Amino acid sequence: MSKTNTRTSFRLDIQGLRAIAVGLVVIYHLHPASLTGGFVGVDVFFVISGYLITSHLVRHPPRTPKEFGGFWLRRIKRLLPASILVLLTTVIAVRALAPPSFWRENTFQAIASAFYSQNWYLLATSVDYLAEDNAPTAVQHYWSLAVEEQFYLLWPLCIAALWWFAVRKELIPKRVVSLGVLSIVVTSLGYSIYLTSVDPGVAYFSTFTRAWELALGALVALAPAPQYRISSSWVGAAIAWTGLAGIVGAGIAYDSTTPFPGYEAGLPVLGSALVIWIAATSRFSPNWLLSSRPFQFLGGHSYSIYLWHWPVIVLLPFVSGTLGVLDLLAATVAILILSMLSKRYVEDAFRKTLDVSRIVTPLRFLVIGTATVALLAGGIAGEAKIREQSTSVTLSAALDGTVPCFGGAALLDLNDGCQYDANSELLLSPALAKNDKSQAYADECWSSAPFEKKPTCTYGTGKNKVALVGNSHAGHWLPALQKIAVDKDWTITTFLVDRCNPTDAMLKFDAEIKSRGCEAYGKWVMDQTSHGEFDLIITSERQSIPVVNHSFATTEDPARVGYESYLNRWTASNTPILIIRDTPFPGATLKNIPDCVATATDANAECSGSAEEWEWMDPLVAAAERAPHENVAVIDPTRYFCQDGTCPAVIGGVVVYFDASHITATYASTLAAFLEADLDKALKKISG
Repeated sequence: MSKTNTRTSFRLDIQGLRAIAVGLVVIYHLHPASLTGGFVGVDVFFVISGYLITSHLVRHPPRTPKEFGGFWLRRIKRLLPASILVLLTTVIAVRALAPPSFWRENTFQAIASAFYSQNWYLLATSVDYLAEDNAPTAVQHYWSLAVEEQFYLLWPLCIAALWWFAVRKELIPKRVVSLGVLSIVVTSLGYSIYLTSVDPGVAYFSTFTRAWELALGALVALAPAPQYRISSSWVGAAIAWTGLAGIVGAGIAYDSTTPFPGYEAGLPVLGSALVIWIAATSRFSPNWLLSSRPFQFLGGHSYSIYLWHWPVIVLLPFVSGTLGVLDLLAATVAILILSMLSKRYVEDAFRKTLDVSRIVTPLRFLVIGTATVALLAGGIAGEAKIREQSTSVTLSAALDGTVPCFGGAALLDLNDGCQYDANSELLLSPALAKNDKSQAYADECWSSAPFEKKPTCTYGTGKNKVALVGNSHAGHWLPALQKIAVDKDWTITTFLVDRCNPTDAMLKFDAEIKSRGCEAYGKWVMDQTSHGEFDLIITSERQSIPVVNHSFATTEDPARVGYESYLNRWTASNTPILIIRDTPFPGATLKNIPDCVATATDANAECSGSAEEWEWMDPLVAAAERAPHENVAVIDPTRYFCQDGTCPAVIGGVVVYFDASHITATYASTLAAFLEADLDKALKKISG
């Protein structure tokens, strides 16, 4: 039997499979459009890890605390030195190269990564790893390493428990272990399919939805090896090529809209399992490719490549600006060089020397390394907090009215006494702007997918009852409306929802339960607001989800129709309704306004857009204009954001948006007087 076909010796084909896995991930991250499903490389790694670790555990099942400790300490020697090195280097590089607005989230995630809990941190903060509009941190890729480390921690205990049970009951240990692992595969896969259909963002990061991928690799290790005559024949070659085709096909065909992991993960996962199980050796098999020098090099360096590639890709734009072809080539070379150095002088060196003294042991290295990352990252986070507090004092004074031409007041046609200065001093810094959100966020006033919970919040104690209805683009007006509420004796009740639009047009979310939940939320809002309970309804929407059976290119008309029927029923109570037209959308050209401002030498020259570029559909306004109602009026706030065809990123010393879509609470509050004047005109028009 050939060397590559044994279960106990070094497998060149598995090393080559690692090369494919890391290649998929790196290409996807370097140039997502060229390989839209490259994220499946992580799933290939999971299968490989499950196979190799279980192969070892079955050959040498741990029975005593010392044997368990030995297994975990070997994992520390193998993985931790390079991981800690990259984390430390990245934290320092973020502090040196990135603006303060980038520090806090990076340091928090670095601490989570050091404790191998990054996937749970991302899950808790609802980061969508596949979303193209996110401003990712430089350590976000550690989520998959966290999943693997959690597997390494628990898997020996599972295998040992099953083995112990089999021996105690005088059963065949390997058979009992296999049945136990099979039950984990089935249970985890079922949960993955369910959770992916309900909440793909959470499912993507959960250890429980990924466990079946690692366990399937384990099942391959436990399964009977194929007969040599099969693995060395054209049949074995066909099976191996089929497996590779599944992996590469998923990398090409999948994209950020693919519900994942769920059953879609079956293609790359089963493909990887087939390649590993068959261990094909015939000349027609892909073994010649997988065992070639380039694949062996990439496979041997795959761990270091994975660790280094993401920080390089994320931090390079802070040095070179927008990445072009030459930048991507330079990034590739840098990743390879860093990987070669860390493989030779860290991975290999520490694996051989970490036990040379009583002082330098794997356990001590774990404690010292983790603590060092946590302390360094915590210090930088503290520095960022101090900077924010110092600028908050100046900002508070400006909000109290002591700074002329502050925020929206700097726009010429809103305040004749001011001449807009594009180079005015930043009073709301980019770091503060990122978290400068309306009170509705802190008060958790949002209904989130699948929209079963329907919270409402009230602001003010006035006798006039006002309902604020809509998604986050209604919510970002709350700071201005709260100021207006004091003048007009209002009590504002919020009916705010995340991404959903209260409408009769069903929206196409990534899970049907969300689409149904959004539709039900709209009906609930209608019932709460259409029976004369309120003296005024204020609403605004952003159409961020297309209508079912439509893409964004064709969704505007069916969305408008959905709003027309909704307005017809909503206005039957004769309650005045004010629609605030949606604000300009910087996301059409930029990923994040505060990050752009933080890195720009001239913020408004580099981070602004034209009114035409930033215009976004507003089917709610279109519905109101196409089918006018006597008690409905539209306010257009575009001139608060764009003048002479340009929409600045900074106005009157204030960063206008806290991301690429939502206006900062500070800027919204500076518009209160101007919005109130528009509101009075609109109400006068409704009342005749």
